[in-house]
Parts: sequence; structure tokens; C-alpha cells
Amino acid sequence: MLDPKKSRLVAEVDFEADGKQTGFVRLFYSSHASAYGFLPIPIVVIKNGDGPTALFTSGNHGDEYEGQVALTYLARQLDPTKIKGRVILLPMANFPAGMAGRRTSPIDDANLNRSFPGNPDGTVTQQIAYWIESTLLPKADFVADLHSGGSSLMYVPCALMKLSGNAARDVKQRALLEAFGSPLAYITPGGSGTGADNTLSGGAERLGIPALGTELGGSGTVTPAALRIVRRGLTNMLVHAGILPESERVAVAKPTRIVTVAGPEHFVYASENGVWEPMVELGQTVKAGQLAARIHTPETPWARPAELRFRAGGLVLCKRIPGRTLRGDCLFHLGA
Repeated sequence: MLDPKKSRLVAEVDFEADGKQTGFVRLFYSSHASAYGFLPIPIVVIKNGDGPTALFTSGNHGDEYEGQVALTYLARQLDPTKIKGRVILLPMANFPAGMAGRRTSPIDDANLNRSFPGNPDGTVTQQIAYWIESTLLPKADFVADLHSGGSSLMYVPCALMKLSGNAARDVKQRALLEAFGSPLAYITPGGSGTGADNTLSGGAERLGIPALGTELGGSGTVTPAALRIVRRGLTNMLVHAGILPESERVAVAKPTRIVTVAGPEHFVYASENGVWEPMVELGQTVKAGQLAARIHTPETPWARPAELRFRAGGLVLCKRIPGRTLRGDCLFHLGA
């Protein structure tokens, strides 16, 4: 476990006090514009007596907005007298990226969700990662890290979990997934049990904490459908954990459809630079060998477009949004 005493970040809230507290986590950062300033990362702690702790994070990528909006609703509306335990909300985990509306930080160009476990003496993003893994994650009984497709991708709104190889933990994660109640969810393989990846969920795995993720749409916007799914899902997770009473549960029309995302055959990448033309839509079921996309070159309009085909069959979970694409960009990925 990382040593929280080494972190340079200072929280204005008392994690052990009852009631609702709002404030900032101060990340001291000396810049040309503010020699002795700090970056104010917003945080909300809602607590009532003993009980489980839920940690909900969003803004891990700053251009993914659905989770950020959902947590602002929860911050305003969750009544501490109605809960048993504690809820910690970190709606703009990568605060500089969130303010800039970017996937990565404008300060160090780093991706927070590729920076764990972080470094207490490192760059701004590394310091945030270290504080989350050393200070927040050890307090949590479970964590939900809310993502979407951001500026470059659009998803069918869904929840997700990664298998860890720890049977007891995976059972708890699967229960959280089903409690969240999204119409669609996907499970990715893992199984190492080491939590070796450098994401927030990898940090949760290192500590043995059940973790749930989401992909709630994207396109650099917020859709009403995705927002309804995540707000209902967060409430029902709190009910499942016993933090909220059963009377707060929101009904789900039908059980979650669960698919898997496995190897590289479930992804389609651009083979050329150009403007891509999708041949299928989100939510469509496709077959192996089916035409997925054409890549056109308007700068040489007489050239034949490149044609890309699906290597496996499945459900189209995700598609690229910008029409202009470069070789290596992800265009689609499938759930099987």
C-alpha cells in the first residue's frame, strides 16, 4: 500500500466527520501566473455514522462529461440523514483536464488513467494519481469510476468490469454491475490478480477493492439517456451496498445484457489517413467479414477508398466520432 503521508496534496474536508462537507483538495502548483498557488480539485464527503464507504469518481478524463454531471446531481441531492456510511465524490479527478475539456492534462499532457499508482514527487497528474491511490482508495469498500467516449468516441451507454482472477472480488464486482442496472454491460478479461495496469481500476485491484467502470456515451457532450442510466445506477449501487435504504431503489425495466470484449479481433483500426465512412451504426449486430468502413482521400479523390472489414462478429459498442482519421485510430470495437 502506498504511504499517504508522502502525498503533497491537502484535503480541506474531514473524511471522518458526519454531515455533508464540500471543499477542495489543494494541489500546490507554482506557475508563471500564480507563484504560490494551488489547483482546487473539488471533493464532496457525505457521512452518517458507521457503514460502508462508496467512492465515485469522474473527470478522470476531462472531456468525459456524463459522470461529472451525474456526480454534481448526487452532491446536491444526497441527504446525509438518509444514508448509513459514507459517500466520497470526486467529480473532476483530473481537474486541469476537466477545466480544459481535454482527455489529458494541459499542464503535463498526461493521461490520469494511465498514471497510477502515481508519484508523490512527480508531475501534476502523477501527484493526483498517487493521492487517489494512497488516500482515497484505501477508505473505500467499492469504487465506481465513470467514463464515456470523450471527444473522439461514442459508446452505447454501458457499465463494465474487469475480471481480476480473485473469485471473491469478482463476485462482488458482478453484483455491483447487476445492481447498476444499465441496459448493456461488458466484461473484459484479466485474471492476473496483480492489478498491474496503470488505471484507477488497477489501483482498486491492487487493494482488493471491487470496482465498476462505465462508458456513458461520449462525443464530447451529455445525452439525457446516458444521464438517466448513470443517475439511476449510482442510486441503486448505494442501495445494494446498504448505504441508502431499499425504499430509494429505482426500478429497472429489464435485466442487464452482458457481453465480453476480448482480443484485438474485436477492434477495427484505421489502416490509412483520410476521411472515414462508417458502414454500420452503434448497437448494430455484425458478422465476421462484414464491411465495417471505407477510408476516403478527398485530397486525391480519384483514388479508391480503403475498405475495412470486421474480423469477428458481435455488437457494435463504440465508434469513432471525428470524420478525419489517421492510421492507427480506433474506429469501432465490438462486444461478443
